[in-house]
Amino acid sequence: MSQQVQDVETLFCHEIGDDYLVVVERDGERLFRAKLGISETSAGPRPTKFRIKRGSSEEPRQPDEFVELARRAERIRISEQTSPEGRAELTEMFDGYQLEAKTVRTCRYCASAGRYSPITTETAVKDGNDWICRDCARQELERQLSYTGEVTGAAKERLEELMLEVQDLERIVNLLKGQLDPDLTKFDTISATVDDVDPVRVDSLNLHPGLQTLLEDRFETLLPVQSLSVENGLFEGDDQLVVSATATGKTLVGEMAGINRVLNGKGKMLFLVPLVALANQKYGDFQEEYGHLVDVTLRVGASRINDDGERFDPGADVIVGTYEGIDHALRTGKDMGDIGTVVIDEVHTLKEDERGHRLDGLVSRLKYTCERRAEKRDDYGGAQWIYLSATVGNPEQLAGALESKLIEFEERPVPIERHVTFADGQEKVRVENKLVKREFDTKSSKGYRGQTIIFTNSRRRCHEISRKLEYSAAPYHAGLDHRRRKTVERKFADQDLAAVVTTAALAAGVDFPASQVVFDSLAMGIEWLSVQEFHQMLGRAGRPDYHDEGKVYVLVEPDCTYHNSMEMTEDEVAFKLLKGEMEPVMTRYDEDAAVEETLANVTVGGKAAKRLNDRMLGEVPTKHAVGKLLQYEFIDGFEPTPLGRVVTEHFLSPGEAFTLVDGIRKDAHPYDLVADIELRDADL
Repeated sequence: MSQQVQDVETLFCHEIGDDYLVVVERDGERLFRAKLGISETSAGPRPTKFRIKRGSSEEPRQPDEFVELARRAERIRISEQTSPEGRAELTEMFDGYQLEAKTVRTCRYCASAGRYSPITTETAVKDGNDWICRDCARQELERQLSYTGEVTGAAKERLEELMLEVQDLERIVNLLKGQLDPDLTKFDTISATVDDVDPVRVDSLNLHPGLQTLLEDRFETLLPVQSLSVENGLFEGDDQLVVSATATGKTLVGEMAGINRVLNGKGKMLFLVPLVALANQKYGDFQEEYGHLVDVTLRVGASRINDDGERFDPGADVIVGTYEGIDHALRTGKDMGDIGTVVIDEVHTLKEDERGHRLDGLVSRLKYTCERRAEKRDDYGGAQWIYLSATVGNPEQLAGALESKLIEFEERPVPIERHVTFADGQEKVRVENKLVKREFDTKSSKGYRGQTIIFTNSRRRCHEISRKLEYSAAPYHAGLDHRRRKTVERKFADQDLAAVVTTAALAAGVDFPASQVVFDSLAMGIEWLSVQEFHQMLGRAGRPDYHDEGKVYVLVEPDCTYHNSMEMTEDEVAFKLLKGEMEPVMTRYDEDAAVEETLANVTVGGKAAKRLNDRMLGEVPTKHAVGKLLQYEFIDGFEPTPLGRVVTEHFLSPGEAFTLVDGIRKDAHPYDLVADIELRDADL
């Protein structure tokens, strides 16, 4: 004890019940803890009980030993958490020994645990009416997080950063309960950027008179990305990859080129999109804008009848279709006539696991078909290819692979403020309701109310959310018929709806002039969104002609997954997407994909199948794939067998084909066959 007394730096006192906890430190290390009792005497308050704590036991010592400790201490400190009466009693006792004691702000948790932990305004974190040290604040936050589920590294780091930044634990806990504190939810702002591009005057374009007049009635000058495209050979027939953010006008690039070539007798136009709902929407747009100049038809899936009841017309001037719709026409030998322009919208679909290889194969097959046709009739120089995307991580590489000229425009018309908050599945709807109301009650400087797109991962959830929102809202997904979707689009455009709730699958082309995008889920079906898809969706927030800024809210449920095949949780995915680099767009082939595309190429190209395989973006092991096709009896020489023809016309993978064949042999009911295929896919 005597050696310890000689080297005491700090003696710290903290009130516990009727007694005081005494902590003795040297070189920043605790030497021991003790319990001190004080009684009132004729000379004033004096120590009457002094016990050194050894684990759970206490060792009685003479009160004079405490006085000796205090006299040898370099500093004596009293915790601010000690009651005013207790601080007065300690101060009077030390005064009686001519010793100076200072009251300091200390961490309540540390003091109670017998640690001397002084804190300052700069280092402390507010906890209710008290202040605690950063280490204890982190532990308290972790304890609170354990109530909401397992929060992963990136989310925890973000919450810790916010807590230390605002120095308030309670505000972070409220954030976990779905409270919308803008200082805490804000993640970053994507600034508006304007590239210096000289606009091309519309009256200088010299297009077909019908199109020229229509464009001059609508615009004086082209937008920057359109001007760049025109200056780089759009009307000279050059193939182009146009990469530009949502709402910058890249779609018109494809429309101008295609319609102009149609009117000038240079072949019909194909405008291809990944989804039926987008094809329906684009078909309606073309009818409205160009229907007086050209015949427009729709080709989706394998159906000969559009969902508005009209028959598909392969002789029409403009064919709007899904990738699969046009590919089915090729696989079944449909003659679509002389094709002069092919516009592939959402070309970044090439990187997707499910649809990527099919788009890759379609481009190869369509190019082959167009080239063969052009060889027979060379009066319009073959087809012009225009690829459109808002999100490509490797634009130069992709443009090279597609043998096209890169037109890249990085302007962001309005700034986008991105927010992250935490809420469980039920709490999310309450937060969404609050966000929708707040946005719709706000008008931009251009006089438009704020409107919201809520993206979620299922049709059922679309209906559930839209029913629970207080302001007018509507579900919007591929399960609705064409008429109902058009009604929703019109009502949103007329500002009769505060929000639409849509599936993530429709994000690629939903053309709603929204000021705010809310992510109810970060999944598309049972798959997490990619960085490309996420950027595509958040890019829907804010239109330059309507809004001053866009807002994006990502609602994160900690420890949440939507399917047992998901390896990451929603909080992990959120920060991966927010911080993520855009992935390169390139197609990758597994065995099933290689077999499926090689079979389609044999069906369309016969002996030219290897040439079709070789021109695809992804590396296809042709020899191996052909071997499998022969083994499966899908081809006979360079012709599909009857079984192979059925397989390719229905876009079946080998596994799905064999499930059907086995079921048919066993006289299985069609419903059972479909169920078997669905279960098989779910297990992959």
